[in-house]
Amino acid sequence: MKNQNPENKYPKPPFKSQPQSPPGETKLMDPKPDHGEESYVGHGLLNNKTAIITGADSGIGKAIAIAMAREGANIVIAYKEEIENEDAYDTAEWVKQAGSHAVLFKADLREEVNCKKLIDTAVTEFKTIDILINNAAYQMTYKDIEDITAEEWNKTFEVNLSVMFYLIKFAKKFIPKGGSIINTTSVNAYDPNPTLLPYAASKAAIQNFTSSLAEKFLEEGTGIRVNAVAPGPIWTPLIPSTIPDHEKFGNNTPIGRPGQPAEIAPIYVFLASEAASYISGATIPATGGRITI
Repeated sequence: MKNQNPENKYPKPPFKSQPQSPPGETKLMDPKPDHGEESYVGHGLLNNKTAIITGADSGIGKAIAIAMAREGANIVIAYKEEIENEDAYDTAEWVKQAGSHAVLFKADLREEVNCKKLIDTAVTEFKTIDILINNAAYQMTYKDIEDITAEEWNKTFEVNLSVMFYLIKFAKKFIPKGGSIINTTSVNAYDPNPTLLPYAASKAAIQNFTSSLAEKFLEEGTGIRVNAVAPGPIWTPLIPSTIPDHEKFGNNTPIGRPGQPAEIAPIYVFLASEAASYISGATIPATGGRITI
């Protein structure tokens, strides 16, 4: 296949105004995000593995679920809202079409007990957890710091960081040697958007947490690798539902457009596979050329 100029591979801004209520729905987006439904080809890299993916109803999580299912993994699809049911069911259908098993788990993972239930569900269904993808996230745009309530600040850190901690704590004993934990951070860990103050701070914390946890787990002899992926602006339902000026979303990248979920999922597949056996404590940026040093 001939390589394609990345600048022209997917739609560029400006996009039409399309505000939604959080967390947003894929069916209302124009252009529709590409999750790799028609393009991702598996090669058996994750045969007979089990993957838990949070936020797997839409966006990056959905693309990861489709890709890992086509690589042979069974998928636990974790999501939160009733409004996300349609997207989650669609993800499950793509997983099944790939010949893999899909388990849907809907709950507010800010409650620690629900995180334990998610881990227990995966173990009951599949006996083990080979891959844990901590991908679910929350953001909201604020013009002034005075607009950020304590409730909003705490919610952002609970969804983005505390859930990650709970799930890893409960999952650790079920992850075999050679297992993989992959956390989603953001280009905001390097180049923070001032209007996403709580979100950017939480994503920087995730990167630190990933690095220290990776070292800790290997020193303990667990054989579990912990890494992170730092996406740039990616076209998902979270964007029109949380960013007022989403019409120009992605134009701050050298590539000149937002990324698509399908462009991010292969990185998670790589990190979960044997090809990445010597990689732990790393963050892989996928930012459309935005600098991360």
